[in-house]
Amino acid sequence: MMPASARTSIAVLLTCYNRKDTTLAALQRLYAQHGAGQFTVFLVDDNSPDGTASAVTAEFPQVRLLHGNGNLFWCGGMRMAFAAALAEDFDFYLWLNDDTMLADGAVSRLLDAYEKVRAGSGDAAILVGSTSDPQTNKITYGGYVRAGRIHPFHYRLVEPGSEPKPCLTMNGNCVLIPRAVARKVENLSAEFHHSIGDIDYGLRARAAGCQVWVAPGVAGACRHNDVRGSFIDQELTLGRRWHHLLSTKGLPPREHLVFCRRHGGWLWPVFWVLPYVRIILSSLTGR
Repeated sequence: MMPASARTSIAVLLTCYNRKDTTLAALQRLYAQHGAGQFTVFLVDDNSPDGTASAVTAEFPQVRLLHGNGNLFWCGGMRMAFAAALAEDFDFYLWLNDDTMLADGAVSRLLDAYEKVRAGSGDAAILVGSTSDPQTNKITYGGYVRAGRIHPFHYRLVEPGSEPKPCLTMNGNCVLIPRAVARKVENLSAEFHHSIGDIDYGLRARAAGCQVWVAPGVAGACRHNDVRGSFIDQELTLGRRWHHLLSTKGLPPREHLVFCRRHGGWLWPVFWVLPYVRIILSSLTGR
């Protein structure tokens, strides 16, 4: 019998903006994967001014290049790529950040982990690939479980082991979604523009009866986003932190409201207002 990966069709979904060299490097690492099925890459270039689109076309003419208007952000770009791929019939859909550099054999290991999980738990299972910092080797993105009993949105990363581990939800850096899950959960939610959408997708998948698992080992390298200059940065004034908090890349109140109402239970109003209160108090107290 042929290995499952050899006959597997995979739609690889990426979105990018204005970091040409990083995007090209991620594609190079992707196409260096061996024995991991047949890739069809759907890449959304969100109107990058640095020539990303033309560079990708020149080096990787096989990539299905989609064009955004410059205002898609991560969720919007991934939704566009996912929609194009869902219109066709693929066995799997692989979310991949364009700053995630896949390790050798990463996709094959994700497929192997899926087969192991499927044999015991059914085919509606998402496999999450963890990423690590290339200098410290610390896990940066991956699968999450709750960090406590009270707050439903306090998460901690799951350290990958030698076997798949169950988790609650995930970051979208490297995620393998089988056809069975895509048919149930469909696309990323249109309510989110940049962040939250990946966390929401994992929680919606769980609510739909799907499972989410952290795959063994590390799937690739990806540095953690720098908090400097963001609403988390306590060196900034309250006004600047508040500005970043309400921005598209922060925690927009309307999007956070949707998320909390959807997943926060009857105490959702408390969980909705809490981050905004915390920013004010931490700026005023210096804590």
